[in-house]
Amino acid sequence: MPVPLRGIFGGERVEPDRAQATAEHLFRWRTDKRPMTRLAAELCPADEGDAYQIQSLLHEKLTAHGLGPVSGHKIGCTTPVMQAYLGIGQPCAGGIFAHSVQGPLATVRAADYVRLGVECEIAVLLKSDISPESAPYDRRSVGLFVDGVTAAMELVDDRYDDFSDFGVASLIADDFFNTGCVLGAPVTDWQNLDLAAITGAMWIDEAEIGRGSGADIMGHPLEALAWIANLWAQRGLTLRAGSFVMLGSVVQTQWLEAGNRVRISIDGLGEATLRVE
Repeated sequence: MPVPLRGIFGGERVEPDRAQATAEHLFRWRTDKRPMTRLAAELCPADEGDAYQIQSLLHEKLTAHGLGPVSGHKIGCTTPVMQAYLGIGQPCAGGIFAHSVQGPLATVRAADYVRLGVECEIAVLLKSDISPESAPYDRRSVGLFVDGVTAAMELVDDRYDDFSDFGVASLIADDFFNTGCVLGAPVTDWQNLDLAAITGAMWIDEAEIGRGSGADIMGHPLEALAWIANLWAQRGLTLRAGSFVMLGSVVQTQWLEAGNRVRISIDGLGEATLRVE
C-alpha cells in the first residue's frame, strides 16, 4: 500500500517576502552558532508546506555560504523512541550538505556546534532518480531505486533555547536539527538482508547506550524512503540519483562533549565511528 501523506501542500503558500525573511533569520542564527529563540509570529511558518518552502530558501543561502550543495536528506521522527523523545508523532525531512558528510571514521570539534548530538541510523544510496511521475510509491517500488544500504550516524545540533517550544514547522524549516552525517561503507547486496529484522546499536566511550531494530522505522526502513519520495512528489521534486537518505534513528539522540568516542553498528551493514575533539 502507498504510504499515506497528510496533504500538507494543498493550502495557501506563504508570501515570498515573508518566506525570505524567515529563511534569512534562520540563516543568521545558524551561521552565528547562537541558540535560537522561538520565531516571532510574523516569521513562523503557517504550516508544514510553508516550512519546506522556507527550508529550500535556507538551503540556497547555506550553499552560497560555503556548505556545498544538498547531497542527501534526513528523515526525523520515524521511530517510536524518537517520537516519544521529541513529542512529535510524524516524520519530518531536512537537507544534508555535501561539506558536512564524512566517511566511516570521522572527527568533529565540539566547539563548532551549539550542542552536538548523534543518532544511530540506516541510510540508503540512490542509483537512479525517484521522480514524481511514478508516484505514489511504496516500500517495494522504492527499493528498485536503491543502490546500497549502510550504517550511518546523523549529527544533530540542538541550536535552540528550547526545542520543545520551537514548533514542528519551524524545526522543519531549519532542517530538523541536522548538521551533518557519518556514512559507513555501502552494502550493495542488501537485498539478501531482512532490513526489518536487523539490529542497530550505539556505544559511547565503549558503554552501550541503546539499540533498536529496522522494524522500528515505520515498520520497515524502506517505508521511510517511500514516505519522503511521496512527499517530494507532492512538491513536484525528484530525489536524485547519487544522493542518499537517512531513514531515522533506532536509538534516542545522545548529546556529546569533547573527548567522547562514538561507535554505531548495524547487523549486516557495518559500523561508523566518531571522535569529538
